[in-house]
Amino acid sequence: MTTTQQQTEAPSPREPQRRRAPLTWRQRLGRLDVKLSPYLYIAPFWIVFAIVGLFPIVYTAVISFQDWDLVRNQGTLTGFDNFAFVLQDREFWMSLRNTFSIFLLSSVPQLIAATFIAAMLDKNIRAKTFWRMGVLLPYVVAPVAVALIFSNLFGDKYGLINTWLNDFGLPKIAWHVDVIPSHIAIATMVNFRWTGYNALILLAAMQAIPRDLYEAAAIDGAGAARRFFSVTLPQIRPTLIFVIITSTIGGLQVFDEPRMYDTRGNGGSNHQWETVTLYLYNEGWVNFNFGRAAAIAWILFLIIVAFGLLNFAITRRFIAGDAAPKKAKKKVKK
Repeated sequence: MTTTQQQTEAPSPREPQRRRAPLTWRQRLGRLDVKLSPYLYIAPFWIVFAIVGLFPIVYTAVISFQDWDLVRNQGTLTGFDNFAFVLQDREFWMSLRNTFSIFLLSSVPQLIAATFIAAMLDKNIRAKTFWRMGVLLPYVVAPVAVALIFSNLFGDKYGLINTWLNDFGLPKIAWHVDVIPSHIAIATMVNFRWTGYNALILLAAMQAIPRDLYEAAAIDGAGAARRFFSVTLPQIRPTLIFVIITSTIGGLQVFDEPRMYDTRGNGGSNHQWETVTLYLYNEGWVNFNFGRAAAIAWILFLIIVAFGLLNFAITRRFIAGDAAPKKAKKKVKK
């Protein structure tokens, strides 16, 4: 075949391309399925969240600007009066102080203990499943049962701890009168319930760490402590940040333990262990002022959001600090 024949048989680029055959109904349905199926899979969660999560938040915001009557299910618009009353109320600031105190006394030791327990469970020990299930048992126990047991353990007169102190000739501690002892007792209850739960989350992150890293560190002469701080902690940092954020949210919303710490459930005679959520409960279901209770709920919501943004900023700084040396190393290599 000559070149002239090939040129005549070759299609000209100016000639219009052949039109594609129209898609069949099944092909169109298949493309639509690929595009919409991910949204359909996550739709049930968002529907449930909109009903039980988003709607109550918006509805609470509406009630917070009104003097709400639960019987008539309607209210009178009062503007920011509820927020102004709450922010000027001394009891609110006391409850906020108690909340932050209990949060610090519970979350910080809890995270340290959970990390240590997870590191021990990550070792090659016998009956791993037994010990892992054992640390989760306190989480299964009902909060009311935990509060009743620990409230008797920290009893002022006949509590077990004060009985031991009396046997050793030491003065008794007023667990239900003084501020700091009551916070320590409530924080102990919180730590008892949540330490094992957080330990299992951190354990799952530790098990995902490649064992080659530990072997390489051991060959380089790193001891157990150095391997933990140089290999384990950096590798589980994302999970650790997640645990810190969830512990922060849970610590600022603590309710069951202070509510059941005594028989009255109002946060103490002088509100010495009344938290913000307990103050919200008393304002709503004891004083039946649901407008102020809604305002307290929104103030607590904004505080939690502020702490979430603070954690996010700290997380970004940690990530930026880890990425900076890598960029510097690449520049040196070039």
